[in-house]
Amino acid sequence: QVQLVESGGGLVQAGGSLRLSCAVSGRTFSDYRMGWFRQAPGKEREFVAGRRWIGDNRVYADSVKGRFTISRDNSKNTLYLQMNSLKPEDTAVYYCAASPGVGPVMSAPSYTVWGQGTQVTVSS
Repeated sequence: QVQLVESGGGLVQAGGSLRLSCAVSGRTFSDYRMGWFRQAPGKEREFVAGRRWIGDNRVYADSVKGRFTISRDNSKNTLYLQMNSLKPEDTAVYYCAASPGVGPVMSAPSYTVWGQGTQVTVSS
């Protein structure tokens, strides 16, 4: 089983940057699809960004396109989400997730493994 542990959240002013990390461990995950989701209070969990562990195909939600970048470091078994030009509406708990590759990439039910989440708060 794959295990995921997020870190890197915090409080930042609007226009600032944060980089989230997701340490990946467990069984072979090279064939997995990885994603970042977020959930704000009172709202549904929403897709932010996704990619396959192997390959360079990346998908972004329209709301973060051009500001966020998903990447991974094979040597460290770590997935990243670089967030620039942050806005107050980006405030949420951010989750790292892994999928065996079945189902729509932007759909939360497609992902079978989830991290514990990390809080990101953007002040205006």
